[in-house]
Amino acid sequence: MRDFPMFTTEYGVASLVLREIPYQQTAYVTILDTQEPEKLLHECVSFSRVCGAERIYATGHEHLETYPLYTALWEMRCATDVLPDTDAALFPVQENTLDTWREIYNQKVTKVPIGAWMTEKAAKEMLAGGGGYFVHRDGKLLGIGLVGDGVIDWVASVQPGAGKDVVCALNHAIAADAVSLTVASANEKAVALYEKLGFVKVVERKKWYLVHGTAG
Repeated sequence: MRDFPMFTTEYGVASLVLREIPYQQTAYVTILDTQEPEKLLHECVSFSRVCGAERIYATGHEHLETYPLYTALWEMRCATDVLPDTDAALFPVQENTLDTWREIYNQKVTKVPIGAWMTEKAAKEMLAGGGGYFVHRDGKLLGIGLVGDGVIDWVASVQPGAGKDVVCALNHAIAADAVSLTVASANEKAVALYEKLGFVKVVERKKWYLVHGTAG
């Protein structure tokens, strides 16, 4: 299923993310330019439903405030030397462990608001770029993560209560003085963990509204 960066109708322009439909039956609409937002939204929702979307979220226009808020996306930041230390160890993802990492990722991502499924192609691109890790302690898998330049892009624990160690271990891979991450406000457990560790909200990136279906 392909995306439409520019979905143009007589009522305006939006972008449609449809790649999640085969995996999570979910589509995302970003309103780019319109004088008739409700009519444009109707066109986008209708098209997305024909493509198989059961849940549709939208962002990008104040008119969407008439719909139920699904989640806001917050950037949070923390100084790397503020985060607690941990004896959990990082093991970089290798070609022979990539399928395992991706399987764990996709098991977890369905429970994350606005989470994106990782295809085999995307996983290979991730491997080529580096930054994917398993987090272990004494040979026991605690979780997985993905880091970039001063950014933790993904955190997932596989053991109850292991989130703190996973985050703090991933911090060891950050060379910058500060680390940032993006979290959905609807993921209250993750927000509480990050705040406890010392992260603070610095900017609200987007608000996503449920415009069709039941929130997943």
